[in-house]
Amino acid sequence: QVHVVESGGGLVQPGGSLKLSCGISGGALSRSNVAWFRQAPGKEREFVAGISWADRSTYYAKSVKGRFSMSRDDAKNMVYLQMDSLKPEETAVYYCAADPNDRPAAREEAAYDYWGQGIQVTVSS
Repeated sequence: QVHVVESGGGLVQPGGSLKLSCGISGGALSRSNVAWFRQAPGKEREFVAGISWADRSTYYAKSVKGRFSMSRDDAKNMVYLQMDSLKPEETAVYYCAADPNDRPAAREEAAYDYWGQGIQVTVSS
């Protein structure tokens, strides 16, 4: 069974930085695509960033490209999302999701079978 747990959320000032962590247990990380999504109050959940299991390539939503950076450490079963220059409108619950099924990396929620419970990120002064 694959378990996904996010950590590292909290309150940060506009323009500040925050690093989210995602632990993926169950031995699946090395062959999993992993992605971060977020859901702001009153809005649909949206794709933020992803990393491929096959070639470790990363891909980002246009709104975060150049400010967010995703990485993985398979030896520690961890995935990270470094978020810089945060904006108030990026206040949301952030979710980590994993797809351990050897499929091409994707931006769609339906491609991910395992989800964390979500973690709050609040960008406010």
